Amino acid sequence: MQLAGLVDGDWRQRGGGRSVTQKVGQAVAAQVLDARWRKDQILEAYLNLVPFRGELVGIAALSHTLFGKAPHGLDAEEAAIAAALVRAPNASPALVTRRACGVLQAMEPRADCSGLDMHVAGALQRRAFDPSEGIAPHLARLATKQAAGTPRVVTTLRADVQRVAVQSLRQNLRELQRRNVEDGAVVVLDNASGDVLAWVGSSGDFSRAAEVDGVTALRQAGSTLKPFLYAQAIAERRLTAASLLDDSPAHIATASGLYIPQNYDRQFKGWVSVRTALGASLNVPAVRTLVMVSPQDFHRQLLAAGLPLKQSGDHYGYSLALGSAEVPLLGLANAYRTLANRGRFGETRWLPLAKGAPRPAGAQAIDPRAAFVVGDILSDPNARARTFGTDSLLATRFWTAVKTGTSKDMRDNWAVGWSQRYTVAVWIGNASGAPMHDVSGTSGAAPVWATVMRYLHAREPSRPPVAPAGLVRQPVKFGESLEAARTEWFLPGTEQAVMALEGAGVRSGDPSLRAAKIVTPTSGTILALDPDIPPQRQRLALRAEGAGNLQWRVDGKPLARGAEAGWLPWPGRHVLQLVNGGRVVDEVRVEVRGAGVKAKP
Repeated sequence: MQLAGLVDGDWRQRGGGRSVTQKVGQAVAAQVLDARWRKDQILEAYLNLVPFRGELVGIAALSHTLFGKAPHGLDAEEAAIAAALVRAPNASPALVTRRACGVLQAMEPRADCSGLDMHVAGALQRRAFDPSEGIAPHLARLATKQAAGTPRVVTTLRADVQRVAVQSLRQNLRELQRRNVEDGAVVVLDNASGDVLAWVGSSGDFSRAAEVDGVTALRQAGSTLKPFLYAQAIAERRLTAASLLDDSPAHIATASGLYIPQNYDRQFKGWVSVRTALGASLNVPAVRTLVMVSPQDFHRQLLAAGLPLKQSGDHYGYSLALGSAEVPLLGLANAYRTLANRGRFGETRWLPLAKGAPRPAGAQAIDPRAAFVVGDILSDPNARARTFGTDSLLATRFWTAVKTGTSKDMRDNWAVGWSQRYTVAVWIGNASGAPMHDVSGTSGAAPVWATVMRYLHAREPSRPPVAPAGLVRQPVKFGESLEAARTEWFLPGTEQAVMALEGAGVRSGDPSLRAAKIVTPTSGTILALDPDIPPQRQRLALRAEGAGNLQWRVDGKPLARGAEAGWLPWPGRHVLQLVNGGRVVDEVRVEVRGAGVKAKP
């Protein structure tokens, strides 16, 4: 019955106890479990779901937190303490000791309980710290564990920066309390050394899970991965900062069906440059860029930048462009530090190097020229104006490059950026994974990021970086007044003086023909023919948009002319092409299935 109460929230005991109906439902569910599961399975499920002290759930969480080992490694005394905590998770150390001794003596009547009280006190003390005691409790625990046996542990933290980070986080969360936000974390890194200058793991007493370290916890990255995607596309000469990308509805065929990315505001901007696409954090252009780069190659780029992704690029698919992967705040901060250091990756540290020890050499993870171009975009207020305006919190009085991100359903909110000397990363959300209410990039993490950055540079300037060798700066004009003329950075050989739709390799010919594309059907469509319906009634409507001399082809053969046509499909896999001005400007792939007929592989 206890397991049934843990499995179904309707039967969990509330503050006022269970009702008769809840008790009856719990008893029925317990009978079903007893009939279908073995006793060892019931016990295993119970031990995996039973709540212990605070937010610890399951014997594995208790074992790792209190004893620093997996459950199968517990000795008799540790197992007895765990068993005693099942009955009363929040009991006093004295009561836990007495009950654990009873468990030991039940297993072995001659068991010696001397010293058990010290074992219990030590185990409970390892977990029961008060985040309000000390300004960096999470890092303190980590550092003392790594430097075990050292009488005095020194870290790389700067007390003044740590206090400012704690205060600004708590102040912002206080203002967001009505929007279902209670957790946050902050990391500040020194760009040159990788030293951790601030490590705020939680919001303290604002949180119901204050012991969860938000600096190391895995959370969905959102748009914070886009800079690395565009850096890779620029380095591979697939794009430049002035290249044009189509921000319009996209239907991308995948193994699991159609992937239809949307922008944050559910609106589309049309043709935009890469500078605008990244600065304004537009989703559809990012997905189109990942189609060029491929999820697997982008996955390798993220690993090189130090992000510990657990799955392969194919697992994430095209959603990786929008940050579907889970990453820790510390790893994300260090990846942005890699951009700040011209693409050179280096490890972070919170314990100072021994005197005279050499600094570890970093590895070149990102092309230094591409890293500079991305930093130039992220520092440009005009680039982000389409989404954030020109006077947002992201626009500092000194040079900084910054990117915000929001994960699916507003569960995670990020602001990560760097100055000449520092990298600051902020996460806002709920440790429980509960979604926030109407929290955007500029209202969630950005205020904390801006406050910490202002403090760091109150008396210290931050100047723009010097462009690395091998970059060309050239004036660029945009056709059809798509964007204002400006001076742009290019890798040698990729520079262009005019960016028009035909120059971007998107469309060619007369301006009236450039926007032609297939609207219906979308690529990846699967059609099934019905034998009970006359064939002439089963024509597929083909529809395109755009003016010009439009012509349809099916499997390379002419079908019809005009923006709309009807096609009588037959079983198999087919390629539908739209021809404009004698050139194929768009194509989709469809599969037609007939009754009892399988398409050839």
